[in-house]
Amino acid sequence: MSKKDSSFAIRRLHSLLGVIPLGVFLIQHLLVNHTATRSEEAFNFAAGIMGSLPFVLFLEIFVIYIPILFHGIYGIYIAFTARYNVGTYSTFRNWMFLLQRVSGVIAFIFIAIHVYQTRVQVFFGTEVDFDMVHQIVSNPAWLVFYIIGIIATVYHFANGLWSFMVTWGFTQSDRSQRIMSYVSGVIFVVVSFIGIQAILAFI
Repeated sequence: MSKKDSSFAIRRLHSLLGVIPLGVFLIQHLLVNHTATRSEEAFNFAAGIMGSLPFVLFLEIFVIYIPILFHGIYGIYIAFTARYNVGTYSTFRNWMFLLQRVSGVIAFIFIAIHVYQTRVQVFFGTEVDFDMVHQIVSNPAWLVFYIIGIIATVYHFANGLWSFMVTWGFTQSDRSQRIMSYVSGVIFVVVSFIGIQAILAFI
């Protein structure tokens, strides 16, 4: 395999992992968090189910953490080496390209801190429940950080869907790419609303 073919294959894998499993996990994670809008007990019940899944540590390492590390590290490499597609895409799409890179860096930092504040603390005897998250976001600075992190992560996922559809050859025409831009925009608004509403429920 040539260097060009290898780079193309890695970019395809990077794109795929951003949607499956990471995109699926993001939505599932936000939906679990959203149960906090119903009650403290509802969130604790949902979090308890997720935490008691069979082989949960194996699933977290190989289905979440390793894909996140690969997608994040390679994504940062792309962010600092990629060039704008001047003459290929519109000014709007080039702005989306820039925001994709910026949001990816923010999301990577946010996820790393979030994992440390929640999952890593489990190994020190802290239980993942409503009170844990409440203690974090009751600090206004952390609340703002989480809101920014959620918006950046959701944007990176939603806009990444557009790139995924192009990279994998699903949207090749201008019309299909324009429609996908609208779809990505709707996903961004809806999922961001769910995420922000969820985090505010912990205050």
